Amino acid sequence: MTKYQAVGVGNAIVDVISQCDDSFLSRMGIDKGVMQLIDEERGEFLYGAMENRTQMPGGSVANTIAGLGALGLSTAFIGRVRDDELGRYYASSLTSVGTTFVNEPVDGGEGPTSRSMIFVSPDGERSMNTYLGISTDLGPDDVPDDVAGGAKLLFLEGYLYDKPQGKEAFLAAARACRAGGGRAAITLSDPFCVDRHRDDFRQLVRELDIVFGNEHEWKALYQTEDLGAALEQAAAESGLIVCTRSGHDVVVVEGDESVSVPVTEVVPVDATGAGDQFAAGFLYGVATGQTLEVSGRMGCIAAAEVIGHYGARPEADVKAMFREAGLI
Repeated sequence: MTKYQAVGVGNAIVDVISQCDDSFLSRMGIDKGVMQLIDEERGEFLYGAMENRTQMPGGSVANTIAGLGALGLSTAFIGRVRDDELGRYYASSLTSVGTTFVNEPVDGGEGPTSRSMIFVSPDGERSMNTYLGISTDLGPDDVPDDVAGGAKLLFLEGYLYDKPQGKEAFLAAARACRAGGGRAAITLSDPFCVDRHRDDFRQLVRELDIVFGNEHEWKALYQTEDLGAALEQAAAESGLIVCTRSGHDVVVVEGDESVSVPVTEVVPVDATGAGDQFAAGFLYGVATGQTLEVSGRMGCIAAAEVIGHYGARPEADVKAMFREAGLI
């Protein structure tokens, strides 16, 4: 059986990033600070409106897995791309940083490789407009049992629940991982995603080992404006829950243990990938046997690094940053 310390299952998306001001967002009808799913026509329109485009591989869970690979863990990613220019670029980009891209680019199939047009405003906030393309065709046949079953940590993307075959792939991977003795984690992804799949996510909180969400996602999950009440309910139902709060202390709860991890406020250049790299740092701590507090601090360091530059993946040696902070 193929053994990996961390395996991700998610949407394989090429990020296309451009700077803009708030008036541009208003003219284009773009909601600031959220992820919107768009169709191919809208995608072509927004792509044409972008200036000084920067292209890089993305996808929430893929970003986390790339971060874990950069930290030295053996990693693999399960996702679906088309055998086109962007798809080949995406696959080679993961391989080049030491992460196994499990699935060969698809020759044929419906839709091109997925892409997300990300507009970054002067305050560092990112507004994502995503055309999902072929990545939404991911199904259980794309999940090799030997990869998911050999994972010590499996990280799953909430967005996969938007299609039935994605949900089946997700459940197949989680079952294989846990049967092999690994731990399965999920990111709630987005409050609108939570609204679409609330009942399923409530069940997953009970069944999976680790659940990541920001304050808006946890509130949406439990349909309350009281974050404390939402987290109290989540803690009663789940193994390990993590709540990030955009510059405020991170809350981590496991059983009777609750930790509040302080966040050093950093003015973001580009907030894209902050949550993804927080998860990478935190999961690295979990994978290497660190305490909840140390794992949370690792997550905060990784998040602070990525918001200091454009793009959703680390550029500095984050592991060296952990050493400098006395965490390893």
